[in-house]
Amino acid sequence: MDGIIYLDNAATSFPKPDDVHEKMGSFYRTCGVNPGRSGCDMALQAEEMVSGTRKSLTRFFNASLVQKGISKDFNRLVFTSNATHSLNIILKGTIHPGDHVVTTWLEHNSVIRPVNHLVKLGAEATFVKPDADGYVDPEEIRKAIKRNTKLVIVNHGSNVIGVVQDIKAIGAVCKAAGVPFAVDTAQTAGVIPIDMAESNISFLAFTGHKSLFGPTGTGGICVADDATIEATMWGGTGVKSAYPYHLEEYPYRLEAGTSNILGIAGLSAGHEWISKRGVENIYRHEMELMSLLEDGLREIRGVKVYAAPNKSLRVPTLSATVNGFDPSDVGTMLDVDYNVLTRTGLQCAPLIHEHIGTAPHGTIRFSIGPFNTKEHVETAIRAMGEIAAQRN
Repeated sequence: MDGIIYLDNAATSFPKPDDVHEKMGSFYRTCGVNPGRSGCDMALQAEEMVSGTRKSLTRFFNASLVQKGISKDFNRLVFTSNATHSLNIILKGTIHPGDHVVTTWLEHNSVIRPVNHLVKLGAEATFVKPDADGYVDPEEIRKAIKRNTKLVIVNHGSNVIGVVQDIKAIGAVCKAAGVPFAVDTAQTAGVIPIDMAESNISFLAFTGHKSLFGPTGTGGICVADDATIEATMWGGTGVKSAYPYHLEEYPYRLEAGTSNILGIAGLSAGHEWISKRGVENIYRHEMELMSLLEDGLREIRGVKVYAAPNKSLRVPTLSATVNGFDPSDVGTMLDVDYNVLTRTGLQCAPLIHEHIGTAPHGTIRFSIGPFNTKEHVETAIRAMGEIAAQRN
């Protein structure tokens, strides 16, 4: 990996902290058995690790309740395979034919496609457009809510232009309307503090392999204690095996089958790594580098930058194009000639590209992680300048 400059952390964080590799290896060698399926010591240790991770992530997403000494049911933190899996469970567990869902043009295909499929099955959907800078006006959300609206689901941080929505204001709108509020935190969990109670979040979907620094194949949903969602998968739970139907209580309500305990162990280690360093400190480092990158790219003739203008409401992600080049070709040159790894194309978010005028070819996306350095950013700026100079 010597010489590789990885600037695609919005796709997945890389490299992972050594703590993650070490915990996954040691845990799986010593107690990689099925949790909750046996009374042996190893199974109990595995269940203790899974339960402990539920508790720590529940506290992570509910800081205000912790500070006030209010208990939160940690069993309502359920594990999934990724944010896409989580969002599908939320949408399918709340929206039925005849129901209405409100979402936005900022969404990833992990929301756009399930919503469109639900519409084909008889539901209704409203996609709220953001302003020119990518911000969604909470008042537009309020206007979109109808009598049959059963869910508002919003992308917290854009994986294309980095814009972060005001979920506290949107949550207040949902609370006033009596509509459940779901938030896709794939780009923000582990980057920006998120408090479910303060933002009136009913369902928080997260992925483990990005800024929580777990392995791929991990994620989850944190369900508010007053939120209701139907089970969409049924099967074994390891408890009450004689009961003929799937269990209603959490976490079994939304979990079935054997857990990904190897992945959960890695997710636990990633979260511990973040907690030791502080989310705010990691974010400050990443945004300093992002600011340096953005300023450098904006000075290059022929390069256009697409990023939310308010740097206090951003994640460390931006997009760019180079006049005269297809973004995919620029990405290939960055990789082959400069060892700079980025993401090109539509980044699974076609509506926001349509909104900012970069469809159908998309952009070159740069996303910073905690292991990036000033030298990495300077190399990326120099590379983009040399590529752009070929056509200017």
